[in-house]
Amino acid sequence: MQIGPYKLRNRLVLAPMAGVTDRPFRQLCKKLGAGMAVSEMVTANSALWGSRQTLRRMDHSGEVEPRIVQIAGADPAMMAEAARFNVERGAQIIDINMGCPAKKVCNVMAGSALLKHEDLVARILDAVVNAVDVPVTLKIRTGWDPDNRNALGIARIAEQAGIRSLAVHGRTRACGYRGEAEYDTIRQVKQETGLPVIANGDIDSPEKAKKVLEYTGADAVMIGRAAQGRPWIFREIEHFLLTGRHLRAPGVEEIRTVMIEHLNNLYAFYGEYTGVRVARKHIAWYSKRQPGGAAFRATINRVESQDEQLRLTHAFFDRLAGQREIAA
Repeated sequence: MQIGPYKLRNRLVLAPMAGVTDRPFRQLCKKLGAGMAVSEMVTANSALWGSRQTLRRMDHSGEVEPRIVQIAGADPAMMAEAARFNVERGAQIIDINMGCPAKKVCNVMAGSALLKHEDLVARILDAVVNAVDVPVTLKIRTGWDPDNRNALGIARIAEQAGIRSLAVHGRTRACGYRGEAEYDTIRQVKQETGLPVIANGDIDSPEKAKKVLEYTGADAVMIGRAAQGRPWIFREIEHFLLTGRHLRAPGVEEIRTVMIEHLNNLYAFYGEYTGVRVARKHIAWYSKRQPGGAAFRATINRVESQDEQLRLTHAFFDRLAGQREIAA
């Protein structure tokens, strides 16, 4: 798949997730097979650009290309300015968020709330595309509720505006993350427009990725929640798509290595105080499928220092490794 001058290494994209797809996680997923990773959402409100949180979200130091930043807002002029500002700071692709169903985003008429206002969608897309010389992409949902699936109409507006690729989550705004994603709408968008399309929603295994790609005809798939605590899912899918065979699941030692590297990168990126707290959710995801994970999480969530967090993590994986040796 190609977006403007950037040819992706494969058909696998890490979805933007607030509080998750910071620079350390994007870099990790790219290292483990993601062809592209989208940043956390950056607000178009310039009054917040100086905040520590927003500055971190715009930090791409050393990041593997392409560097793609997602912006969110409802005012065309502010969105255009946000696009210019992020390009000046190193963004190589600008992604527009019209897919987030969160109330705090929709309540200010941003994210997926915009799908109900196609005229405003057109003005925002035109403003952003005309504001920057880099490719502009768009992420949407299938519509605002199951009775109003207008993704095809939005896709046609996007194509007319010069959007370079379209990611579609197979749920409506009203659905949130409930129920199962549907792919008929994504298939229709791909069949009836000339846009490169990225299919998103409930893609959590190599088989599911292959099935969705074949059914929708999409150019790529976007993976979000399934990568939490399992960033190697990208290499597993890549291998399966290329060979039809499964990679061996990572063992305890590799999971520990990946996790410790991730934690150290979080501490370096955020500093100890915030890094320890951000790390807690990742530790929970990594340990979710492991024996004794619940007790481990109950203990480590009370830890305040990175040294203690690392010590407990090493001890947990030492126990796991010992259990596996006894079982063998």
